[in-house]
Amino acid sequence: MELTQHVALVTGATSGIGIAIARRLVKDGFYVVISGRNAERGKEVASELGENGCFIQADLVAPGAPESLVDGVLDKAGRLDVLVNNAAIDHINWVLDSPQEEIREAFEINTFSAIFCLQAAGRAMRDSGGGSIINITSRLASIGVPTMSLYSASKGAMLALTKAAAVELAEHNIRVNAVAPGMTRTQMFKDWLASQEDPEATEREVSAAIPLGRVALPEDVAGAVAYFADPANSYVTGTSLPVDGGYLAK
Repeated sequence: MELTQHVALVTGATSGIGIAIARRLVKDGFYVVISGRNAERGKEVASELGENGCFIQADLVAPGAPESLVDGVLDKAGRLDVLVNNAAIDHINWVLDSPQEEIREAFEINTFSAIFCLQAAGRAMRDSGGGSIINITSRLASIGVPTMSLYSASKGAMLALTKAAAVELAEHNIRVNAVAPGMTRTQMFKDWLASQEDPEATEREVSAAIPLGRVALPEDVAGAVAYFADPANSYVTGTSLPVDGGYLAK
């Protein structure tokens, strides 16, 4: 990498939206460090990114893992300009029937590990003069859907943190924003669709509820992330950008 090249860290970047974000940031001129638990997939994605990307294996729920990951980025690239908090898991269950271990797992990954990554990256950015932190939340952080209450809560916490941290970190020239995807055509979405009694009818129903009439592509989400990562947009902070085809505008 060039010494003047901006560096981005994308967590959970071995599948779905994370891969699309990494590809877009490399295209935009960033050196991109991706992280994930699956070493084989991580190395495959890093190989695709070429000389402007690398992979660091990390299980972000392990004690000290977020701090070690950021240290690894600094050792590898010498700087950290952008953090994309993308690592997450889905949780689908009725709120009254969800076992405590399920709830704790969802919050450990979706909320606590993201907070710890924000802390570690924020300290590095504070020492270097600033940066951009982008939290991938969800449209479900702002609405209620049956069986998704706990997932919504884990992402809603990150939405609240985005706004408060943006105010707190502004004095360090650290911007904090959120991207809130709606239904997105990832492998997880495809698997869910395949599990339905009539997948085609289900997809038509889902698309009909979206003003733009289609499910998002991972690249749509990556485009919003690229906006917040771009130093040209250095006056934007504390914002949540829905990428949901107009769903929340109804």
